[in-house]
Amino acid sequence: MLLRVLGSAAGGGSPQWNCGCPVCTAVRSRAGAARTQSSVAVSADRSRWFLVNASPDVRTQIEDFPALHPRDDRTTPLEAVLLTDAELDHTLGLLLLREARALRLYATPTVRKTLSDGSGILRTLERYCPVEWRPVVPGTGLALADGLSCRAFDVPTTKSDRFGNGLDHGRVVGYRLTDERSGGSLVYLPGVQALTAALRAEIEGCACLLIDGTCWRDDELVRLGLAGRTSREMGHLPVDGPDGSLAQLPSLGAGRTIFVHMNNTNPILLEDTPERRTVEESGMEVAMDGLEVQV
Repeated sequence: MLLRVLGSAAGGGSPQWNCGCPVCTAVRSRAGAARTQSSVAVSADRSRWFLVNASPDVRTQIEDFPALHPRDDRTTPLEAVLLTDAELDHTLGLLLLREARALRLYATPTVRKTLSDGSGILRTLERYCPVEWRPVVPGTGLALADGLSCRAFDVPTTKSDRFGNGLDHGRVVGYRLTDERSGGSLVYLPGVQALTAALRAEIEGCACLLIDGTCWRDDELVRLGLAGRTSREMGHLPVDGPDGSLAQLPSLGAGRTIFVHMNNTNPILLEDTPERRTVEESGMEVAMDGLEVQV
């Protein structure tokens, strides 16, 4: 199984267009690498590919990855899109895939309802191309293709429900993807508020964990005067702190741990910061766009 990180930043990318924070300023001056918004592509045979989330940068991400280029006419190796939630930075790219002859979409009923009745993205997309919805039920395995399966798991969150569905189960999920031939598995978890016992059980023993690295500090955006809410209040476990992800993850036994979905303010985006060195000295990694992981 091969996973390609198409985008490693959180919503808005890095640098974010309207932000002059120290990290964005450094990236604009070429002191750090620019990043597109969070998404990955996964394949067991390097022929059929599955996107996990479709970011607003999906067109650029596809062009930057030749394995996703069309083979002839308008036949592409893109088999389907799996969604972890209904956030705009994970779903707006669906509209940029509207030229598809048909689009297969894996999502929970809650995410589907939000995309139809809340944001309206799914109803708009259906005006342009046929959409085949495959329901995702947390805890139930799915065969995606020969040699590749996945199991979604519920990720509890108290973050604001922007579209007022009143539904909590299935609002946010993570995916454990397994190569059925090798038995190797990886977990993709770009949004997590707390590492509960149930989530720890989903993660334990995976060959690779790609996990939410949105903010370094819980009060990162508050300190910078950019927001009035903490990282946890926005649904993201901070990396630093006695109960942050950096302190908790070593006990889970993942073969390789990689932070993804970094906010544009997070200093681990820059290679020469103390925060980045702390992550690397812990044996963990910070994803770059284009990073490839083989399991």
